[in-house]
Amino acid sequence: MEIRKSRAVIFLLMLAYLLITVFVTSPSNTSWIVPKPKPFKLPFLTSQQSITPLTNTKHFLVSAFMDQRRKGFDVRIIGIFRRDSIHPLHCIFFCGGLFSETTPASFLSHFAHFGYPFGPVDVLCSIPESCKATHVTLLTKQNPVNISDQLWLPIRNRKTHNKETRMNFTVCISTLFGDYNNVLQFTQSLEMYKLLGVNRVVIYNNSCGPELTRLLNGYSQEGFVEIIQWPINKYLNSSRGWKVQVDKGDLQYFGQIVTLNECIYRSMERSRYVLLNDIDEIIMPYQHDNLNSMMEALQPKYSKVAEFLLESHVFPNKYFEPSGRFHLPQWSNVSGTNILEHIYREDPDRKIYHPHKMIVQPKLVEQTSVHEVLRKFGGRYIVPWELCRFIHIHVARRTSLKLEQLNEDKRLWDFQEKLIPNVDKALKRAGLLTEN
Repeated sequence: MEIRKSRAVIFLLMLAYLLITVFVTSPSNTSWIVPKPKPFKLPFLTSQQSITPLTNTKHFLVSAFMDQRRKGFDVRIIGIFRRDSIHPLHCIFFCGGLFSETTPASFLSHFAHFGYPFGPVDVLCSIPESCKATHVTLLTKQNPVNISDQLWLPIRNRKTHNKETRMNFTVCISTLFGDYNNVLQFTQSLEMYKLLGVNRVVIYNNSCGPELTRLLNGYSQEGFVEIIQWPINKYLNSSRGWKVQVDKGDLQYFGQIVTLNECIYRSMERSRYVLLNDIDEIIMPYQHDNLNSMMEALQPKYSKVAEFLLESHVFPNKYFEPSGRFHLPQWSNVSGTNILEHIYREDPDRKIYHPHKMIVQPKLVEQTSVHEVLRKFGGRYIVPWELCRFIHIHVARRTSLKLEQLNEDKRLWDFQEKLIPNVDKALKRAGLLTEN
């Protein structure tokens, strides 16, 4: 009996020693006692793409946003729909652990489809009561069998406790395509945006050249550029223009209208103003040093304006500044246009339709096209061209004008002392600058 007790005591002592050894030498001396909780796994697949095919339809979903500006609706889904094949759909939400009941989807088509078979469509959904929705998808049947087989979209612009610093200016560049590789002008434009007070540039990239890819990666890493991959050709035959009779395809100009609207909603809760323009255009204040001071001057009188319309003035790229002072040797092997060499400006022909470009207040915009807002919750203001206009380095529009009929405009030169070294730094970072 005593031997049994002794053996039991020895066993308990050895077990205690073993437990103490494990506890002391464990990398985390409590992890063996209290197991770490496993990360929560969603019971469905979340789309990781910018374009998501909608099951059992000819349509595509792009993104979803909280938007309660229209009475009775909570969520707006931006989509690309086959316009002759829009049938009833049903919204369903994931409510932090449970699937909601379905609610009927409403459709708000865009006028700017340009006659193409596919066009932008907004789908409006109501969230059921007591549902704290984080994700949404659309169903063709009100009571489907396999909900988890659907691809779901995260709902952006939800109110959270994490307050992101609100920016003043975001530039939206609709689509890069055709292996675009105008590296020098792109760099100069991005650096000009910085000097003018822009906080972020959002770019939808269908395709661009290898040098421009390296350049954009640097800007993306520093947080100035947000790149949205836009593989629209994987799903549809996009046109290269907007005239359906001439530019054949399924969708206008690589989905330009879709990306502009997506960018407005993406920026709605984080940027006070959004600039809608092409990469070869630079918005330029002529009576202020930067965009912040210009908009501060306009804001007291025009706080309820949704769209500020600005003229775009072409600087024909066939005419060069004669002295060659900005034909810099370090840029000689960099592909693209040097904007500092173009100082001759056309006056637009105001006797005919002259399209504008825009600065918008995103919270007052519902739907936009390229040159005007289609649906809005505010007014419009045409900014005097003497105050601000777009510098557009481009092929001449008024081809009958001779050089002596153009205006000399050296506004870009006012920024050259900071612009040139900043461009050099960005090109060097991308390994594109020639060392002298």
